[in-house]
Amino acid sequence: MATPQMSSAAKASRRLLTRKTAISLSGFDLQQCAPRGRRMASTVLGDGRRKERVVILGSGWSGYGLARSLDPKKYERIMISPRSYFVFTPLLAGTAVGTLEFRAVLEPVRRLGLDHFHQGWADDIDFARKVIRVEANTSDDIASRTRLMLTHKPDGGSGKGAMFDVEYDKLIIAVGSYSQTFGIEGVREHANFLRDVGDARKIRMKILQNFEKAALPITTDEDRKKLLHFAIVGGGPTGIEFAAELHDLIRDDLRTTYPELMKFLDITVYDVAPKVLPMFDKKLADYAMERFKREGIHVKTQHHLMRVRPDEETDGCFKLKIKEYGDEEIGAGIVVWSTGLMQNPLVEKLEGKPFKLPSSDSEMQLHRDARTGGLVTDANLRVNMIPHSAASESVPSQGQKATPLPDVYGIGDCTVIAEMSLPATAQVASQQATHLAKRLNKGDVDEKPFKFRNWGTMTYLGSWTAIHQSSADELKGWMAWVLWRTAYLTRSMSVRNKITVPFYWAISWIFGRDISRF
Repeated sequence: MATPQMSSAAKASRRLLTRKTAISLSGFDLQQCAPRGRRMASTVLGDGRRKERVVILGSGWSGYGLARSLDPKKYERIMISPRSYFVFTPLLAGTAVGTLEFRAVLEPVRRLGLDHFHQGWADDIDFARKVIRVEANTSDDIASRTRLMLTHKPDGGSGKGAMFDVEYDKLIIAVGSYSQTFGIEGVREHANFLRDVGDARKIRMKILQNFEKAALPITTDEDRKKLLHFAIVGGGPTGIEFAAELHDLIRDDLRTTYPELMKFLDITVYDVAPKVLPMFDKKLADYAMERFKREGIHVKTQHHLMRVRPDEETDGCFKLKIKEYGDEEIGAGIVVWSTGLMQNPLVEKLEGKPFKLPSSDSEMQLHRDARTGGLVTDANLRVNMIPHSAASESVPSQGQKATPLPDVYGIGDCTVIAEMSLPATAQVASQQATHLAKRLNKGDVDEKPFKFRNWGTMTYLGSWTAIHQSSADELKGWMAWVLWRTAYLTRSMSVRNKITVPFYWAISWIFGRDISRF
């Protein structure tokens, strides 16, 4: 179809957010797409100045934080994310046991007042033409659970959603990372993850379901031991905090409801490292382990999980094969996996694809970090590229040949800043988002590098105790718990959640947690 004739001013002011392609969806070849139609990558303001379009991939700590801080008067803000909300992950463990309700840790993306939000996955990016291929996702059930692998069919069949394209002037890659299973048999199929609100909901239902099964008169004592063994793999803050929250639920609410089942209860944390909470010094980590020991939570360090499989004898339970136990398998009612990160499939796809920019005839590719697989950025958070011919060279050689990819920035877990070693935490992602948004607003993004300020690390240990470590001080016990709750409350994004979070904390403390299944 011919494109209607329009004046240049009209062309600049009109937008076309998507366009249908006339090819099969088996690959990403923008050269074969249907005619482009009207240019839509910018907006003309009343005074004639052009409003640049900034497309943000992801609605996590980095993507949501940047969109929230980016000046809407200066930029056209567009977000692409498979989920329509931001999750306040530090409080996710509390929702899994009913201390908080799920919506208290969610922030709807559309309340940011974005120019456009597209719910879908970025499937590929053409850096030469500044176009993103997007796969639509209208099912929050898919987006709200940890998605370990792409289930798309290679031929673009029913496994893929509808496809469309979005153009950009500036691109922010903030797609985050996925849970790493290390190829361990059965983890992907049978373990529960704790990275999204759907994960927390599933864990919450499973905990209550296991107690109800164990309370049935037809359930044997052997089956009760399996059903009420809660296995947590990973001794980092997420695993430790979930174990603590689970213990609080059982001690405060389920003990009086199921008193006859308490003798079958077992909470175990497994970790391959010599000690848990490696980011804390030995004194604080030992304090945490002593607290867990007093509360009856077992911590098994230097234990290697080899396999997870369904238990044929007890419906709904699993068998864990631990290397240190030989052929003996351990029964468990639920396995919560909270260790390891792997790169987003989009990042892996982009890193392996050479491209040419209009200003050069040389083939380039994105600079990949050899250790983490993340996108390498410079100190100004600009994504680096290297000559395709240098892909097999040494890391120092690649670093010397790296140059910034124009108008493409990377923040959060999917990136690594060259010559800097930063943890993949919400604190780092949030600070990167704030810095980049501020620099974009002021127009000096190429001049001022990012500097991380470590505000400390906190972990909840249950029973109103926590540990906190920073360069300035170390706290443990009740005072650290007060700081933990105060810090997370003040970091909640919206005024609404600043009110609802303490409200649900108070409700849980006064009336107990909700233990109904629905």
